[in-house]
Amino acid sequence: MYIMKIKFIFLILPVLVISFTSCKKDNYAEPGSFLTGKIAYNDGAINVEYDKVNLQIWQPGFGKLNYIACAIGQDGTFSSLLFDGDYKLVFAPNQGPFMTKIVSAAAKDTIFVSLKGSQTLNIEVIPYYMVKEARFTYSAGVISATCKLDKIITDANAKTVERVTLYINKTNIVSGANYLIKQDLPGAQVTDLNNVSLTGVTLPTLVPTQNYVFARVGLKMTGVEKLIFSPIIKVNL
Repeated sequence: MYIMKIKFIFLILPVLVISFTSCKKDNYAEPGSFLTGKIAYNDGAINVEYDKVNLQIWQPGFGKLNYIACAIGQDGTFSSLLFDGDYKLVFAPNQGPFMTKIVSAAAKDTIFVSLKGSQTLNIEVIPYYMVKEARFTYSAGVISATCKLDKIITDANAKTVERVTLYINKTNIVSGANYLIKQDLPGAQVTDLNNVSLTGVTLPTLVPTQNYVFARVGLKMTGVEKLIFSPIIKVNL
């Protein structure tokens, strides 16, 4: 009986140690500050495809150096829950449909943030183009689109238009990876950047039936992997 009690005590001790260790870990403070904002040009949001452009958030000095990947939303906004502290923000090289701004000769395009409570930060970039004045019309089962392509970068870094695409989806998640139907216009057929027209795409039967869809125009540039888009518009049928 005495021996069994000793065995029981030895068995219970590891459980107590594990429980105590677990409680200590659970008692660490959780991150409580939000870093939110948008990527923008002249305060206008840069519309992209969700999770195709990521902001890298680095916090040096805490063990293994690694970054937090912060996804950019369709409307150019971002949000990340962080601990208060000092951070460095960068985009992966050549990832977005834009050029980053040089902050200084020493920092280059790295943005330094000292987070003390929730903070809003708008990050200015320089897009190669902006898709402006996108308009969508519906008639007899066909959706057409017009837009203007505003060429921002015109120096040696300028890009040509590879294609313009009209994307349509049943939900308000609209991109090259999320669409019901699309129509491409090759860059060679874009003769006037101020008057781009996608003559129309016939909607398939919507199942289940609904009396609206969502549309946006995407611009693919030669030598740039990611597209820049117009805002998403609800089109009533």
